[in-house]
Amino acid sequence: MKLTTDSFEPGSMIPEQYAFGRLDDDAPMAFSDNLNPHLTWSEAPAGTRSFALLCVDTEVPTVMADVNQADRSIDIDQPRQDFIHWVMIDIPAGVSEIGAGSCANGVVSGGKRNPDGPPGTRQGINDYTGFMGDGDYYGYDGPCPPWNDLRMHRYHFRLYALDIGRLPIAEQRFTAAEVSKAMDGHVLASAEVSGTYSLNRSVQNKG
Repeated sequence: MKLTTDSFEPGSMIPEQYAFGRLDDDAPMAFSDNLNPHLTWSEAPAGTRSFALLCVDTEVPTVMADVNQADRSIDIDQPRQDFIHWVMIDIPAGVSEIGAGSCANGVVSGGKRNPDGPPGTRQGINDYTGFMGDGDYYGYDGPCPPWNDLRMHRYHFRLYALDIGRLPIAEQRFTAAEVSKAMDGHVLASAEVSGTYSLNRSVQNKG
């Protein structure tokens, strides 16, 4: 199975229109367009009944007290953890493409309640839910790494072909961890495309 995108070159910097935060001349960061990127896939295995999609940043700092502090930088060698940016399940087997901006457009205070998606799909909460602390953030919310982080962040878009049409999971307010557990034993194939992002100007210049 293959997963590709027209929104950025695999392994390269994700354009700011697909990010939650962007560089700003008057502040460390500003809200960006927050469009979901284009994704398309092919060569799904026989027996595929649905797809699941996750997007995860694998470079998030583990010491949250250091995040976005003007008097310090987050060291490149600080241990890292995952941060989920998108959870979509029950994508029908006949769907093979998601258009740019078709599922997310703009930052919504308190999070999107009913994000757009292909008919029949369900979208879970992402990790802005805990980080922002002002509501449940459903669907896609793009990159916004700490602007004082010395490490380039990598964002993995992961697609799973499943032998089940609907995951046995709560109808609403489910997480990526719950999806991963529900997919166990049902994954026929997977594919990934990744890009990078930073809000640290020195890191961007290196990248």
